[in-house]
Amino acid sequence: MLPRLVATTLFLGALSVGGAILPAQAKEGGCVKDGAVGAVAGHFVGSGHAVAGAAAGCAVGVHRRHQAEQRDAQQQQQQQNNGNKPQN
Repeated sequence: MLPRLVATTLFLGALSVGGAILPAQAKEGGCVKDGAVGAVAGHFVGSGHAVAGAAAGCAVGVHRRHQAEQRDAQQQQQQQNNGNKPQN
């Protein structure tokens, strides 16, 4: 029991240090992030639901990422169009 606790503590410590060092990015989740959230939620629902939760979370993540990319492309296009307007 003790070696598992030590390994878990070291893993979580390394994870928190890595999170503090890496720069934050404001991006939508995507498949991996939302799939992991879905798997955890499915795990707490009951036996065998973790895989279904991961699949559903992945699908939602991909959809949200696609919407965010489209929104970003539209904003970039609008900024380029506003920059090309002739001045009077």
